[in-house]
Amino acid sequence: MSHQISIEASDVSFACEPGQSVLDAALKAGIDLPYSCRKGVCGNCVGAIAQGEVTGVGGAAITNEACGPGQVLYCMCAPAGNVVLRPVSWKRLDPSARKTFKAKVHSNQLAAPDVSVLRLRLPTGQRAKFQAGQYLQILLEDGSARSYSMANPPQENDSLTLHIRHVSGGLFSQRVVQLAPGDLLDIELAFGHVELAADDTRPIVFVAGGTGFAPVKSLLDDMLKRRVQRDITLIWGARDPAGLYMPAAVERWQKQWPGFRYVPALSDVPAGEAGGAFAGRVDEALKASFADLAGHIVYCCGSPPMVSAVRGAAAERGLDPTDFHADVFVPGPQTAAPTE
Repeated sequence: MSHQISIEASDVSFACEPGQSVLDAALKAGIDLPYSCRKGVCGNCVGAIAQGEVTGVGGAAITNEACGPGQVLYCMCAPAGNVVLRPVSWKRLDPSARKTFKAKVHSNQLAAPDVSVLRLRLPTGQRAKFQAGQYLQILLEDGSARSYSMANPPQENDSLTLHIRHVSGGLFSQRVVQLAPGDLLDIELAFGHVELAADDTRPIVFVAGGTGFAPVKSLLDDMLKRRVQRDITLIWGARDPAGLYMPAAVERWQKQWPGFRYVPALSDVPAGEAGGAFAGRVDEALKASFADLAGHIVYCCGSPPMVSAVRGAAAERGLDPTDFHADVFVPGPQTAAPTE
């Protein structure tokens, strides 16, 4: 039996089928609520239930450390009856904003032993509309899809750049090493809810793990093109130096913003061998770099455990929970968030 979901102080109302999450029902109905991982980790989808009751989908927990008083994870809960939502934000999806393209491989380069930088060109005369930090889906022949963040800024809209980590047994990531210029891929974009406000001038800290660098690069290159001036820190973590695979991009930002602070973090390198890098995890690097994060914005992108650890570290340093924004990379075949 389906239940009806409404949004407080609006005329929006839609059905939620048995076993369907509040978030999935909203997206199916054309209502865009903030989200990223859809696995109850990132906390982007937190919101309140103004009326009614919800239960965990499949018995899952409906709250985590990102939830404030009275808030739940819309991605993990289903209505027990008719409910009224009080989301942090929402908007109607624009059907014309999401498009499919047959993109052509322009180049395919190995940036690290386990990372490919794949550059795609759109058909002549066509442009992709997306926001910095969003992602696309590569549509595979078996009907499944893989999701990857755009690493290029939205101003470069006739091409798309992806950073793809090679995952053992990964259906597409194992195939990517064989892609050659001229090969065609079916793609759809744009997906993802980017919450960083363009007019926010507060100090911002980007924390990336591995290929979580891709959406960070898109955001920073977009800020560079818009000549944004604000205090910026980048903490980029990898197991070893090879994992920090794009030093030229960092050098460009350092030239543009003399006060740009870069903290490379190497988790598998002993302190005596780390050179100028921080020896340890990115959450440890964050705590070592900041005594107080009050009044800052933190944008974190990486695996679920990494994001959880960074969220905890940021809270320890006084960050307001509403100023923590996350983009969680989940393993395929999940298509609701970027996959590594």
